[in-house]
Amino acid sequence: MPIYNKLVRDLIPQVIEASGGKFTTRILDKPEHLTEIKNKLYEEVKEFQETESRLDALEELTDILELIHAVLPIHEATYDELEKIRIAKKEKRGGFEEGIFLIEVGDE
Repeated sequence: MPIYNKLVRDLIPQVIEASGGKFTTRILDKPEHLTEIKNKLYEEVKEFQETESRLDALEELTDILELIHAVLPIHEATYDELEKIRIAKKEKRGGFEEGIFLIEVGDE
């Protein structure tokens, strides 16, 4: 039986069970959950970097967004709060839509 030792989506045990598989799981405490979300986020970002199609990119972005939703309660935050901070930061410093690539900044 392969050993995964990683965070999985909440319904994966039911998917494994429905296919006749056996599994072992445990519920992580808050600090472990946060660590594993960070690990999973890193994994999903790497997978996003390797995508070559629109659909694959959207699938990986969906996983990243789901992890963002999962981490918010750990930080006692809501998606609305996150969105307000995102908008404020965008208004102050801009977004990333224009593709501006900074080459160099000289001393005055």
